[in-house]
Amino acid sequence: MQKNNSFRMPAEWEQHERTFIEWPVKESMVWPENYQSVCKGYAEVIRAISAFEKVTVIVNDADSAFAKQLCESSAQYLTIPHNDAWCRDNGPTFLIDKDSRLAAVNWKFNAWGEKYLPYDLDDTVASAVALEFNIPCIDATVVIEGGSIHVDGEGTLLTTEECLLNPNRNPHLTRSQIEETLRAHLNVSKIIWLKRGLFGDETDGHVDNIACFAAPGVILIQTCHDETDPNFAITKENLHILGESTDAAGRSFQIIEIPQPPARYYNGERLTLSYLNFYLVNGGIILPVFGEDAKDTDLEASRILQNAFPNRKIVPVDGMALITEGGNVHCITQQMPLGIHPGAVKGDKR
Repeated sequence: MQKNNSFRMPAEWEQHERTFIEWPVKESMVWPENYQSVCKGYAEVIRAISAFEKVTVIVNDADSAFAKQLCESSAQYLTIPHNDAWCRDNGPTFLIDKDSRLAAVNWKFNAWGEKYLPYDLDDTVASAVALEFNIPCIDATVVIEGGSIHVDGEGTLLTTEECLLNPNRNPHLTRSQIEETLRAHLNVSKIIWLKRGLFGDETDGHVDNIACFAAPGVILIQTCHDETDPNFAITKENLHILGESTDAAGRSFQIIEIPQPPARYYNGERLTLSYLNFYLVNGGIILPVFGEDAKDTDLEASRILQNAFPNRKIVPVDGMALITEGGNVHCITQQMPLGIHPGAVKGDKR
């Protein structure tokens, strides 16, 4: 399929047909000794999402039985070989047109600047999913991860310079060329560039850890008010950028702050804890929480999100089960919008 400006990337709050999640691969894990607990964390997220919409778990043959044992009837299972389990970043970015027809973008994937090898199978997952669901697919020639972009569904895109302009992604492209690519593939007209994502984020500053749209003209941002914390300067800079920005419709933004949880460390390294790594499902929000010294900020994040999304049920899940591997709920999920795509799906089985 060629680029077609009749298609757009819908906002995450628009109706979903289903959610995709890739099952963890022990060999790819930073801390393989945590495999069982990570898988249980994935299963908790899968069960939570399944109360709102279908979940399709992408599995390797070798892991299929274990995934079904933990998730049981909460999911449908689709066998597609993959190296790692971050479907937001290597899965398809789905598009929809005014007639509710679906399409997908297959971005190039290089494991966050070739940080983890191998990634050859991960780079084929998006096209394989599109093929299984009989959805026309655009093969992009640029490296983009789904977690590096957020859209409002009305022409505005939010991202960070730290990630998209990083020389480990597309060193041959200028900022204007990357913008042109995003406009052409996603049908956006306004791109807002934050400078940096959260301190220490190994994705090089994915925007889905620090800011997202709550509605057209409304942005949620995780903030830090401790001047001794590296996230303080990042917060201050990004708040200034958003305060000076407008969206594709020319609106200034209503900015809603969510306080960051207390710093947490694992094996001497600071973890990238983020409430903004929540996931919108049909009628709900799957929210990672962190417990212990974060109980107060857990409650505050839930309260703020409930006010921002009054018609959605907030479902907390254990964010600590996933974060030691570098991401959280939003990172492991990828939504398919509710739309029209022809034909039966070979692997769509419980």
